[in-house]
Amino acid sequence: MVIKVFLASSSGSTAIKKKQQDVVGFLEALKVDYTQLDIACNEENRMWMRQNVPVDKKPTNGIPLPPQIFNEDSYCGDYDTFFDAKEDNSVYAFLGLPPPPGSKEAEQAAKVLGVENGTPAEEPKADGSVDASAEVPVEERNGDAHGEEEQAADEEEVEGEGEGGEEEDVADEETAGDEALAEEEEEAVEETDEVTEANAQEEDEQEEADEDRDEEAEVQEDEEEEEEEEEEEDMEETQEEEAE
Repeated sequence: MVIKVFLASSSGSTAIKKKQQDVVGFLEALKVDYTQLDIACNEENRMWMRQNVPVDKKPTNGIPLPPQIFNEDSYCGDYDTFFDAKEDNSVYAFLGLPPPPGSKEAEQAAKVLGVENGTPAEEPKADGSVDASAEVPVEERNGDAHGEEEQAADEEEVEGEGEGGEEEDVADEETAGDEALAEEEEEAVEETDEVTEANAQEEDEQEEADEDRDEEAEVQEDEEEEEEEEEEEDMEETQEEEAE
C-alpha cells in the first residue's frame, strides 16, 4: 500500500506550506513510505485529488485544499484530521496501516483489545513484579490515593484546556488562510469568466456592425441600379421623340 500526499509546491499561502511540511516531516520521522504528488505543476494530479475527496469532506466552496492524504485510492483525510490522529497517537490507523510492534499506538491497541475481551493487560514494574492493586476493586483502594488521582486529573484537564485554546487559535489562523486562498481562486475564476464574456460581447457587436455594413451596401447597390434604369428609360424616350 502506498501513501499518497497531494501537495502544492508553489502555494502562496504560508499556512498551507506549514501544514504540508508538518505532514511530510511527521511521515518521515515515522519512516512511513509515501509519495508526493504536486497539484501545482500537474493538472491531472489536481483533478484526481478534487474528484476523489468525498463530497462530505469538501469545504463549503467545494474546492479541497492541500495537503490531502490517500492510501492508494482510499481517502484518509486532510491536515485537520491528520493533526487529530497525531494528537491521539493513532496516525497508523488514520493511514490504514498496521502499527509497528513496540510503538505507542500498538500498545494502546493492545490495551483496548484487552479491555474489550475483559482481561485488561497488567503493566509489570521495573523488577518484573505486577502491581497487586490492579487486582483490588476500586472501591477497596485507599481513599486518599483516589483523591490524589482526582486532583491530578483535574490539573491535567486545566492544562489541556490551556493547550486546547492555543491550538484553536492556530487552527483559526490556518482556516482563515485557507479561506483567503479559496477566495483568491474563486476571484481568478470569476475574472476569467468576465474576460470571456467581454470577448464574446465584442464578437457579437462586431458581427452586428458587419451585418449593418452589408445591408447598407445592398441598399446602395439597389439605388444605383434604379438610377441607371431611369437614365436608360429617359434616353430611350428622348431618342423616340427625336425620331418623330
